[in-house]
Amino acid sequence: MVPAQGPALLDFRHVSVMLGGKRVLDDITLAIGAGEHVAILGPNGSGKSTLIKTITRECYPLAEPQSSLTILGRDTWNVFELRPLLGIVSSELMRRSMREITGREMVLSGFFSSVGVQPYHEVTPAMTRKTNQVLELLEARHLVERDMTAISSGEAHRLLIGRALVHDPLALLLDEPSNSLDFRAALELRDILRKLAQAGTGILMVTHHLPDILPEIERVVLLREGRVFADGAKSKLLTTKRLTELFGLPVKLARRDGYYHLW
Repeated sequence: MVPAQGPALLDFRHVSVMLGGKRVLDDITLAIGAGEHVAILGPNGSGKSTLIKTITRECYPLAEPQSSLTILGRDTWNVFELRPLLGIVSSELMRRSMREITGREMVLSGFFSSVGVQPYHEVTPAMTRKTNQVLELLEARHLVERDMTAISSGEAHRLLIGRALVHDPLALLLDEPSNSLDFRAALELRDILRKLAQAGTGILMVTHHLPDILPEIERVVLLREGRVFADGAKSKLLTTKRLTELFGLPVKLARRDGYYHLW
């Protein structure tokens, strides 16, 4: 499933993670190419959040002989070299961002891997130009002087994506992107992500909401009880039978305009 050219963006080999005495990820083997658009889908408790935290090094795998985890072919990175290559938009970052900083500062802070701009940060003209370009791309110029505490969840998501985009990363890693968003904000966010996917930014999305899975995403990984339950083409895996097995209850499935819906 990984393109032959170049190393995989992420390559998990027999990765297991323990939390609170429980094996939350269990022998995960998964490779994702740098240019792929992939959704990782699973119910609550399936290990999705732990998978994200393992990528971001908030959790560490068990040290087992057969286990390895590489990013772009390397198992050791200077974090300052890695951050520009993989843009992360997580629920944890969202919680940390709800403070009195402006939208412009939020996007600019991507250059410093901080939340907001500190007095000791040196903001260059090039950084300011790039920030303005990103705000324009995301149609967020109206948020430049607004505090993060005074905007909607949808607008905050847009700025966090902008923060991740200032380095033109190879891929965006999105954790439950539509959580806390109303219907309109979710639609607007999906439109933005589609624009980025079509422009060549890889999209790796972790979600339990089927409508989050963009038409551009062709590969789906199903996660259940800390294991890879299935991995393959969206058209083969997003079926009533598979999703009934995944979520453990009878479901109905519909497709419209390239999106899938479940009830």
